[in-house]
Amino acid sequence: MRLHCEVEVVSRRLPALGLRSRGRAVRAVLSLCQREPRGGPPRAGLLVATLRDKRGTRYEAHLPLFTGSFSHSELLSAPHSCRVLLPSRLCTHCSLIGRPSPPSSTSIFTCPTSPNPSVLTFQVTFVPPDQQLKENIEQFFTKFVDEGRATVRLKEPPVDIYLSKANSSSLKGFLSAVRLAHRGCKVETSLSTLTPVKTSEFEKFKTKMVITSKKDYPLSKNFPYSLEHLQTSYCGLVRVDMRMLCLKNLRKLDLSHNHIKKLPATIGDLIHLQELNLNDNHLESFSVALCQSTLQKSLRSLDLSKNKIKALPVQFCQLRELTDLKLDDNELIRFPFKIGQLTNLRFLSAARNKLPFLPSEFKNLSLEYLDLFGNTFEQPEVLPVIMLQTPLTLLESSARTILYNRHLMNT
Repeated sequence: MRLHCEVEVVSRRLPALGLRSRGRAVRAVLSLCQREPRGGPPRAGLLVATLRDKRGTRYEAHLPLFTGSFSHSELLSAPHSCRVLLPSRLCTHCSLIGRPSPPSSTSIFTCPTSPNPSVLTFQVTFVPPDQQLKENIEQFFTKFVDEGRATVRLKEPPVDIYLSKANSSSLKGFLSAVRLAHRGCKVETSLSTLTPVKTSEFEKFKTKMVITSKKDYPLSKNFPYSLEHLQTSYCGLVRVDMRMLCLKNLRKLDLSHNHIKKLPATIGDLIHLQELNLNDNHLESFSVALCQSTLQKSLRSLDLSKNKIKALPVQFCQLRELTDLKLDDNELIRFPFKIGQLTNLRFLSAARNKLPFLPSEFKNLSLEYLDLFGNTFEQPEVLPVIMLQTPLTLLESSARTILYNRHLMNT
């Protein structure tokens, strides 16, 4: 049983040594595997394999440490038993340190006769202690499991295994199996074997995928779960592929130049989505459900250009993290009257629509770019009074008086 995610292994002994973790996770394949020792029951363990260490590091027993001292003559005379340092190859990534093996573990250290007395050749055989994954997990931290994050705290060695950017459903299933192994129960799911992970396994960690034709669109296989940027343009899509909605790490979704008519409310479940491009589709509305979803906290850029949208719901103004909004080439007849609540909006383009006027709250926006070209604005019956924060200059005051008098003469 395997889980693709990012892993950071941190020793809890680091603070006591005045050290700290590098705080950098690495792409890894986490396996719940088992080994069948001779004359004993199968033992389950966690195996963390990275692209640099495909054989992986197994977490089920103590890390051993050399503790004996021998003279040169003693080493040449006979074999000795001692404890030997076997450092984890993951240490270079995660700032781990070795730890002494318990007294019950045994390492056989032998020094065969060498033709060159100045060169010592030796063989180390490590016999692991009878320590299983059973009862070796101190605690599970699963508060953010729906976001693809969790932590497994081991007793021996004293490390925390931080998991992130995992598929939430896969992570839940994996943790359930680990819990069963921790309790010594039988795991129904087939366990992995202690074999090196293939390089192809790490190809699933793609973070960006760009598809610009129908022939390249995947029909028989899923999108890599680790995607953060997905573009599927010119693919002839008439609806949003539900497989996309399982990509919980997605930050940018580009569905431009398709034939999508309606957006599913479950797009709002993409809690990290920051950019959504729906340019050149057949949308007629933007649903209230999307406006009230988690997009309120994450969405910063929205492109709805070249659709058939006539109006946006008033709840649209709850997307207060928006900084860029493109509404060109639609059929808009009005803005939401609370548009002034989009206090972070800096870029607004709504050219070539059917806007007759702007709502009064429009003046509350702090825009850096505004394009309203090609709209059918009507002459208002009464000129709006704009209250400025600073006193009017003499020129501004004179200009307003002239405009007001012209309005009286025309009426």
